Amino acid sequence: MKIVRTVHEMHAFSKRMRNAAKIVSLVPTMGFLHEGHLSLMREAEKRSDVLVVSIFVNPIQFGPGEDYEAYPRNFDRDKEMVERAGGDCIYAPSVAEMYPEGYQTRVQVAQVTQNLCGLTRPTHFDGVTTVVAKLFNAVTPHVAVFGEKDFQQLRVIKQMVQDLNMDIDVVGMPIVREADGLAMSSRNRYLSPEERKAALSLSQSLFEAREMVLSGEKNTAVLENHVRGKIESTGMGRIDYVKVCDTLTLQDCSRIEDEAVMALAVYFGKARLIDNIVLRTG
Repeated sequence: MKIVRTVHEMHAFSKRMRNAAKIVSLVPTMGFLHEGHLSLMREAEKRSDVLVVSIFVNPIQFGPGEDYEAYPRNFDRDKEMVERAGGDCIYAPSVAEMYPEGYQTRVQVAQVTQNLCGLTRPTHFDGVTTVVAKLFNAVTPHVAVFGEKDFQQLRVIKQMVQDLNMDIDVVGMPIVREADGLAMSSRNRYLSPEERKAALSLSQSLFEAREMVLSGEKNTAVLENHVRGKIESTGMGRIDYVKVCDTLTLQDCSRIEDEAVMALAVYFGKARLIDNIVLRTG
């Protein structure tokens, strides 16, 4: 497996693969990999001849006071996991390589970034779209695979690809959960045993909301209040947001007519966890 550290090397590698008529896929990550990432790699491998996994903790998507410095990192462990998953190349540039002195460009998606995480993390998605655009330009993949755990991020990336006429097939993959329902996340390691137990209220309340919709409840205020109450009853969760939104525009919904996404972000201690579920009436 090849380890690539520079844009020049990455361009050269991808050019060789493309010239050999190979289909190249990319799974962008910030490292500290888990089974959720591996599920993306397996899907990407199915859809391509050459699997590239990027590992880069992107400083410009973290806001002031967030956990950029503390974000878990273990490159040797990640390398072993990518190799076992069948990866052909890890692209792991430095911050200086990605944002050299004099760097001054950002990529911004205007509307679908405004709600949900964009409300309390106003610079976050500019950082996400900028780094993903740079990864796409360096790797030049035919296919890129992302997880649906960050529903808004996936929607934002698809909008960017559409708007900028990028010739990339963006694939979303279902949330991978622990046996008890907690969505897998690199930030789960921040949780104390008590916080982790309380964090189960996220998936449990989402599953309950899904059953309520299937039983005929369409009022999103009722659904949101139910989920909020379940999380608050733990006495440990500090809610950032709980919202039901249109799956395409990500604007708030007052009623569910066909389908909508219920998304949430909640702090347990220093861990900010996100989760979501698509609610369908039938």
